[in-house]
Amino acid sequence: MSKIPVLLRISSKQCYQGIEPDSMELVTEGTLDRRQQVWEISYEESELTELAGVTTTFSVSSRGIALKRTGRLQSQMIFREGIRHESLYQLDFGALMIAVTAQKIRFDLSESGGTVDISYNIEVEQSAAGVVEYHLDITPIL
Repeated sequence: MSKIPVLLRISSKQCYQGIEPDSMELVTEGTLDRRQQVWEISYEESELTELAGVTTTFSVSSRGIALKRTGRLQSQMIFREGIRHESLYQLDFGALMIAVTAQKIRFDLSESGGTVDISYNIEVEQSAAGVVEYHLDITPIL
């Protein structure tokens, strides 16, 4: 299967300790691709997300979901329900150690598009930071 151009509706909710919950919705174009048993959903970040110059890729399979960012920011988070994953979140000014533990991952994907849901706890530098939720709606552009 070659890359399919898609319209992505991405909703995120971030509930960090001591801070009002923050919700964001982004509508952007990206691609959907399937390589063997892994679905890849990619898009370019924008000024709206404050991550211009970054490419975000969700790799989705029955083993879990990986969220990889490349470009101006480097990071990779791996989500498997109930399993803690540590990684470096590389920023312009340095790196932070983060750990994520997925509470829920769900997906329903095909060449016709679909949905991806992720809810996870996040720790920054070994301190509990909060809960983040993502919901993606993927629709092919005809």
